Amino acid sequence: MLLRVLEVVVLTLITALAVVVIVGVVFRKAGASLIWYDEVASILLAWLTYYGAALAALHRAHIGMPTLVDRLSGRVRLAVVLFGETVTICFFGLLAWAGVRVLAVLGGTTLVSLPSVPASVAQSVIPIGAVLFIVAQLLSLPDVLSSAGADPGPPAPSNADPPARSDADPPARSEEADP
Repeated sequence: MLLRVLEVVVLTLITALAVVVIVGVVFRKAGASLIWYDEVASILLAWLTYYGAALAALHRAHIGMPTLVDRLSGRVRLAVVLFGETVTICFFGLLAWAGVRVLAVLGGTTLVSLPSVPASVAQSVIPIGAVLFIVAQLLSLPDVLSSAGADPGPPAPSNADPPARSDADPPARSEEADP
């Protein structure tokens, strides 16, 4: 359910951002610049970043070091995974707390180009996105922990290994056989 909601939100934000930028460019080329489009586009980009990060977290698609973790085994592997999860959740918890503080500081301020829109609406993405990231991490945590407890499989063959020779390949000529 959260996956589908985040996908729809991200797709809507991408579409809205594209429309706002295109409309802004068309109006500017026509000689009637819109005073609000760049501020709205910036806010949409920030929202897209936070909601997209939560969606990526749900897919476990963020930058990590899976090769290093996969080479570890047993308790060390589980400890590293738990440490990483704890640090990530604590960071986003801190970010959510700071985001709520930012909203309190903004109080009655509004957007510069759209005075009818409170700045807190634009900045609300900070705590909301952080909480969504935490929820995404927690929802995918059971799978991560079960894979962390499993023994790593055999290492994948590297590209440096020579290809295996098949019986259909002609035998290599030895120089001793040549007169």
